[in-house]
Amino acid sequence: MRVLVTGGAGFLGSHLCERLLREGNEVICLDNFFTGRRRNIHPFLAHPDFELIRHDVVLPILLEVDRIYHLACPASPIHYQYNPVKTIKTNVLGTHNMLGLAKRTRARFLLASTSEVYGDPKVHPQKEDYWGNVNTVGIRSCYDEGKRVAETFTMDYHRQNKVDVRIVRIFNTYGPRMLAEDGRVVSNFIVQAIKGEDITVYGEGKQTRSFCFVDDLVDGMVRMMETVGFTGPVNLGNPEEYTILDLAKKIVAMTGSRSKIVFRPLPSDDPTQRQPDISLAKQKLGWQPRMSVDEGLRTTVDFFRKELAR
Repeated sequence: MRVLVTGGAGFLGSHLCERLLREGNEVICLDNFFTGRRRNIHPFLAHPDFELIRHDVVLPILLEVDRIYHLACPASPIHYQYNPVKTIKTNVLGTHNMLGLAKRTRARFLLASTSEVYGDPKVHPQKEDYWGNVNTVGIRSCYDEGKRVAETFTMDYHRQNKVDVRIVRIFNTYGPRMLAEDGRVVSNFIVQAIKGEDITVYGEGKQTRSFCFVDDLVDGMVRMMETVGFTGPVNLGNPEEYTILDLAKKIVAMTGSRSKIVFRPLPSDDPTQRQPDISLAKQKLGWQPRMSVDEGLRTTVDFFRKELAR
């Protein structure tokens, strides 16, 4: 099939492109390179079934495709808060444009939504029927509310225009090709540990997160796209829960670093707990993570050692 991946030069998008090419698809990678990197897709540029288009999804585009994976949007706070107006335009206008393309071409459409739609949850672990606890006027709302509107757009196109849609809610994902400076907790801690810098923990480090290796996440997305008769939303993430402080200690030990852990004030609207209930993914997709956190972190540490050596 001919598959469009928006945000295809990013961390997650490049792994998805690689998987789709390996399975024999024609892949169109669309990216404006705000957080995407050409080196992420460099190995695919000579592939006969790979095409790269530099384009911003905020603007319409005419293509002929069978599948649309819509991933385009900065996903880390440091990037999506850099230009919050652009972030919400990407989520709203970008999703509108891609749904319009899906409607015209009769392509199947998958929205990469996020666990951030649950906000600072009052239900733990989070199931798909939980409506969330989001601050609509906070510094994170450009992303959180943007993704919530993107989900609304997706379902309204499905109900009104019969577009064949899928929604996945992605929890914290990590692995090779993460940006060293993207502000996400795994990359922050690994880079600081390798450099021997102080490891920055916000608050007391008691807030929890769940970490899914990128290959597992991509497998869940592909399974969701090819599952018939199920729109979702469905949670994709690793239900193993860690405190941020425990993660910091684990990475210090794994890297053999002499870094000290230092504490800083907790950012505004930072969720205190985040853990997916993946019962629905197991039932509908036959999916659950396979990579252990320790093994995935070792792979990611090796990647960053090489990156920093460059």
